[in-house]
Amino acid sequence: MKLEAAVLWGLNEPWSVEEVELDGPSEGEVLIKLASSGLCHSDEHLVTGDIPIPFPVVGGHEGAGTVLEVGPNVSAVGPGDHVVLSFLPSCGRCKWCASGHTNLCDLGANIILGPQLDGTYRFHARGEGVGQMCLLGTFSPYTVVPAASVVKIDDDIPLRVASLVGCGVTTGFGSATNSAGVRPGDTVVVMGIGGVGANAVQGARCAGAQNIVALDPVPFKREKAEELGATHTAADFDEAWAIVSELTRGQLAEACIITTDVAEAAYIRQGLAMVGKKGRVVVTSVAHPEETKADMSLFELTMYEKEVRGALFGSSNAQVEIPRILNLYRQGQVKLDELVTTTYSLKDINQGYEDMRNGKNIRGMITYE
Repeated sequence: MKLEAAVLWGLNEPWSVEEVELDGPSEGEVLIKLASSGLCHSDEHLVTGDIPIPFPVVGGHEGAGTVLEVGPNVSAVGPGDHVVLSFLPSCGRCKWCASGHTNLCDLGANIILGPQLDGTYRFHARGEGVGQMCLLGTFSPYTVVPAASVVKIDDDIPLRVASLVGCGVTTGFGSATNSAGVRPGDTVVVMGIGGVGANAVQGARCAGAQNIVALDPVPFKREKAEELGATHTAADFDEAWAIVSELTRGQLAEACIITTDVAEAAYIRQGLAMVGKKGRVVVTSVAHPEETKADMSLFELTMYEKEVRGALFGSSNAQVEIPRILNLYRQGQVKLDELVTTTYSLKDINQGYEDMRNGKNIRGMITYE
């Protein structure tokens, strides 16, 4: 079929909304009609080169919609099913899937290569094959994806907001509940309140944290953090440290979750300074690929048994966590509608990312219906 999609043709170029051709699903694939796509910061990383990927590529890796057609050997979903697309496919058979770490599935190596799992392209433009961000390409009203990337959801969940759970919400929520292991009564610092950090706040709240300190220089984002469950906010590190020290009588936080736009070396040092003995620093943000050094006190790391750990997709298993979070949304315990600051049409995608860079949105959303 012919349709319009947002294609990135090179580094630091704007998204080009143009006509593309989409093939039907091959073996193990699914054709989806999308209702919405989140404007996640990870697609901005394609533009800047912080996530390297061959060009051209249809962007977008947060989507929810309806199955229209399935290819051979697809049985888990069928036409008419409502689904969320997970940006990390899971085969269910590799070492990592078998041990319960589907976010680390070996298929994940394909998400920044461009073509589909069989090495061929489903999107075509200007006479050449066009890759798909994370095998998905949700900056298009229709897309073909691996069945391994599809999570079936209940029909009563609004597809307009369900797309957010395919990446940002689950990544942030799981960074608190899984990666940081937040427990009732803990003090937690969330560094950076964007699409991921806002949901780290929600995850910490749902896990029973007593104190949740949201650190962000943008007043609007600090206000949103309070709406989502933060007990305290701070504009910079010094202010946040003073709050945490007072709240804990000098013992400091159990966890600091780094969800800034880009992970910087100095943030590791700040995170370690924010936590006390046995404290955990979770690095969820993506760093510059060439960054190979972190700023930290190795003495303090040993003497206080502090930890620094990475978090991919909030250490979450998509087939479990996505329905779980959507059920919490149904019960009113997780806010999704409130995350969406502005909705855009596909043709306004560049404005959406400009608003994100300027700190105007917690989440921007493309809607197709």
